Amino acid sequence: MQKVLVTGAAGFIASHVCRKLLARGDIVTGIDSVNSYYDPLLKEARLALIGKDARQGSWNFVRGDLADGKVVADLFAAHKFDRVIHLAAQAGVRHSITHPHDYVQANIVAFTNMLEACRHAQVPHLTYASTSSVYGASTALPFSENDGVGHPLQFYAATKRANELMAHSYSHLFGLPTTGLRFFTVYGPWGRPDMALFLFTKNMIEGKPIKLFNGGNHTRDFTYVEDIAEGVIRASDAVAAPDPSWNPAKADIATSNAPYRVYNIGNSTPVPLLAYIEAIEDALGVKAIKEYLPLQPGDVPDTCADVSRLEAATGYRPTTPVKTGVQAFVDWYRDYYRV
Repeated sequence: MQKVLVTGAAGFIASHVCRKLLARGDIVTGIDSVNSYYDPLLKEARLALIGKDARQGSWNFVRGDLADGKVVADLFAAHKFDRVIHLAAQAGVRHSITHPHDYVQANIVAFTNMLEACRHAQVPHLTYASTSSVYGASTALPFSENDGVGHPLQFYAATKRANELMAHSYSHLFGLPTTGLRFFTVYGPWGRPDMALFLFTKNMIEGKPIKLFNGGNHTRDFTYVEDIAEGVIRASDAVAAPDPSWNPAKADIATSNAPYRVYNIGNSTPVPLLAYIEAIEDALGVKAIKEYLPLQPGDVPDTCADVSRLEAATGYRPTTPVKTGVQAFVDWYRDYYRV
């Protein structure tokens, strides 16, 4: 049994992580500001589901903004955590183009507060969310953790790469074990309303066109949320340690002589976007009305994760086929929205 802090607990991935931790007997504290970036009622419903799963005394929720240093200080003063899983962030590629300051507060200021709190509390392991978007302009597939990540295509990706660099500095200076996870196109029940699967499903049910950028010629490493949650917990359990073979003359950017790791976490089986839409059509029993559009600024045409390092370290391997995962989302959507 561990005492685990999960930030962003009302969010898509974090709510699944909380439920898995509680199911295995951990004592979980969640924190979230429950802001209005998207429907707060969906976030409240996720929190209610977590509370329903929890045993007496195993779940505690704090409503607060991690960009507020006092909120973070009070949280760590009240609890001693064995693990911290930091999934709170301002997500969304498009939003970062028009609202960059949201990302500075949620992804830079809040992460600095978390690093400082974990340092002073001597937390045994901090695991945090990065993103596959850090690979930016790279076209070398599959993406490997040791690939160059110096050309982000959106400000969102730049802030998440900054998190990786900030984490390394704390691992090096203060011996804080940190592990960053680069998520690849997560989908599934309780997903965000601004994500493609949610938007496609909603429009198809309502008989509206779905927008396919780049003429629909994308491939994505779609990864089911339950598989992601399992990988997050396994990574949290595998405390980062210094790499004895690390060579500063030929530096591997995903490891270090400090207790630091960065891993890809994805499905390793990229799916063409049009095949993904076919899976939604099959699950819904309707045909999509497609509107083909040019590539959007900041979009990456193709993604694919090499997850061999995470598998070697934790045994992680996703198991959910896209058709199964899409059907699970559609079933949830119909039930939640009563359509």
